[in-house]
Amino acid sequence: MNLVRFDPLRELEGLSSRLNRIFDGQMVNKLPEGNALFGDWTPAMDIEETDGEYLLKTDLPAMKREEVKVGIADGVLTVEGERQQEKEEKGKKFHKIERSFGRFVRRVAVPTDVDQQKVSAEFKDGVLSVHLPKSASAKPRSVDVKIA
Repeated sequence: MNLVRFDPLRELEGLSSRLNRIFDGQMVNKLPEGNALFGDWTPAMDIEETDGEYLLKTDLPAMKREEVKVGIADGVLTVEGERQQEKEEKGKKFHKIERSFGRFVRRVAVPTDVDQQKVSAEFKDGVLSVHLPKSASAKPRSVDVKIA
């Protein structure tokens, strides 16, 4: 038998994910049109940290660079866009559609040690990578302390 460490945050994340699947965006679809706070779906996002930067990766399969907008203002990074659903063509039927389509908006608070003037992004193979470099004053440095 393997021991598994109990992680309450992971349990809450799993519960949230299951609830989102149950409601499947029904509450979002009932909001008035043009609501900039919510989208029709939420792409998966990872955030990594190294000594020099934070790296944010977002999965956006079947999307083009022109369909995605990235911006940073007032300490908040915004990634937004819209994935269009394939139109049903004559002689072609969809039996099941599980992929999410429509508008999405993701907002992430940027740490205070990020140099917002040097933020960059790249889009390759359906993955958006946003590089948030840390400012020079935030980088760790070693200081020798003499003990008297």
